Amino acid sequence: MSSEYRDFLELSYAELEELNLAAKEQRKKRVPAEVLQEERLNYLKNEPRIKAVTVVFSDLEGRLHMLDYDKKFLVKSYDNLTFDGSSIRGFTAQRESDLRLALDWAAFYWTPADVFGAGKVLVFGEVIDKNGGFYSGDIRGVLKNFSNEVFEANGWVLNAANEIEGFLFEGIDAERSFHEIGSFEYVNKGGYYHSLPGDPLREFIDTVSEVQRAMGFENEKDHPEVAPSQFEINYTYGDVVAAADQIQLYKLICRQVATQMGMTASFLPKPVTGVNGSGMHTNVSITKNGKNLFWDPKGEEKISRMGWQFVDRILTHGNDICLLLNASVNAYRRLDPHFEAPNQIKASATDRGSMVRIPIGNEKSSRVEVRSVGPDANPYMVLYSVFKTGLHGETAKIKNLRQADRYLPDNIYTALEDFKAATWTTTMLGADVKARYADLKQASADRCPRLLGTIVKSSEVQFHHDVYNQLLWNIF
Repeated sequence: MSSEYRDFLELSYAELEELNLAAKEQRKKRVPAEVLQEERLNYLKNEPRIKAVTVVFSDLEGRLHMLDYDKKFLVKSYDNLTFDGSSIRGFTAQRESDLRLALDWAAFYWTPADVFGAGKVLVFGEVIDKNGGFYSGDIRGVLKNFSNEVFEANGWVLNAANEIEGFLFEGIDAERSFHEIGSFEYVNKGGYYHSLPGDPLREFIDTVSEVQRAMGFENEKDHPEVAPSQFEINYTYGDVVAAADQIQLYKLICRQVATQMGMTASFLPKPVTGVNGSGMHTNVSITKNGKNLFWDPKGEEKISRMGWQFVDRILTHGNDICLLLNASVNAYRRLDPHFEAPNQIKASATDRGSMVRIPIGNEKSSRVEVRSVGPDANPYMVLYSVFKTGLHGETAKIKNLRQADRYLPDNIYTALEDFKAATWTTTMLGADVKARYADLKQASADRCPRLLGTIVKSSEVQFHHDVYNQLLWNIF
């Protein structure tokens, strides 16, 4: 359709970056919600070139859902945005389907028109149950409440940064076509750190980086990864909820840019056997009044006693939370020791096969890195389980806990058994949400071969939660 009669908001990337960084600073400073609400609503009312607001939220497995609301409608009805929860896997049953979306005005983004469409802005939603409280299946809300409780009780700020790897494959919707073709086709075979300036992988990485920069990600570095057609685009630390939001946006941006280029960005942990899989190394720290509480120049590996206690609790519950960090059948292909996989329930400064690594750091960068995380896991679930466990979990009385001969599960069935049997996961999630999550994972597992074997099976892609659509799930 012709666009000559339209007057939609289309900002330059420099203008977008300035607006998004200002909003990010407000979030860091914890500007009161009511102040932000008034400011954002006034902006929407006074900017006639905005036609729609994209509201996003995540389900129990971490799939991102998007709804576009007409701006004039949203301005009048922002406190009564209802949707059918029974249509979202893992949410409400049909008989109790009505849920509402509250808007988290702090998580407000100006988006590039060439990627998201002209005349739109984006905001994250919070799921509200029929009684007006936060919905227990909305793990973003659970994480936000936990983060706020920790801050109000101790003044602690939970920080995270994630290194998210993915693959770029030829063709649109390559994952949804896998059950027909049986393979993925690389767009580049250059390998680690090597990609010529004009090849498709480099152009993809450059474009995604530009979009991230415009949306206030504050990029650090980007490069092709070890495997062919594999990429990683790094950005700075953030408050835990903002960090999880950025993971969702990162994957959304990658998928959209790839589609526009006629390709597919995949975050399956191990889409191709024989090469390195994709991880989501999760770096975490805790600060108070700007001071890094994990740093101690005289501590072991320059990590404080608090930091090591945090690590010990994660190691104690490593098997309990494995299903939350490795959420798919395919994820257990990645936990293979032959490809630098972090399958040992250990902590080390050097051994990249350890579940937890202590990177070299200083007072500013000192952190704990949880390496056994798949990029397809629900980011809110990952960060909630890591921080909740690290702060409030138990410490096992295992001799030499940090170097004990213990391993993560090598298949989803064992991970399911550990998850179901653990008292700790019930404490973290509540019995109802725990059961719903286990049911979803059991359904995917039961549609796939119990033994992984040496080749990727179509069923582990077809019935993967990231690839999910009703048509594919009905082909069984």
